[in-house]
Amino acid sequence: MAKSSQLLDNEALRAYATYATVVLLKMMLMSLITAYFRITRKAFVNPEDVAASFGKGEGAKKYLRTDQDVERVRRGHLNDLENIVPFLGIGLLYALSGPELSTALMHFRIFAGSRIFHTLAYLIPLPQPGRGLSWAVGYAVTISMAYKVLKTVLYL
Repeated sequence: MAKSSQLLDNEALRAYATYATVVLLKMMLMSLITAYFRITRKAFVNPEDVAASFGKGEGAKKYLRTDQDVERVRRGHLNDLENIVPFLGIGLLYALSGPELSTALMHFRIFAGSRIFHTLAYLIPLPQPGRGLSWAVGYAVTISMAYKVLKTVLYL
């Protein structure tokens, strides 16, 4: 495989790019799932969305509401934002700090797997503590990478 730049000669950075893309695509999918649930449950929060599908009459107002299933998906998406965004920043710094490739892959794969499992646990839903444990595993991975970055490049 031809490499387009010296930066991509860093195998840990390439691994990071791969798994960062996976979790970002997973997070983007949550937007589509939210839209699907809004449409199939006929539960909209913006008047213009209701008007576009059902008009502006009194009968259309019943679609301007919250729905338990939509809110569950939204909470899963919010949890992604709260956990994937820190992973992106810390994971990048970690990949640039020169970790062993096998250790970096372990971190990235465990994080991606934990976020995918977390989403499934939210959407199915699976009984606790499955979702909580998957969150904790991903969080611990991000903390582990942060510790390694600080240990490696601490500048005071």
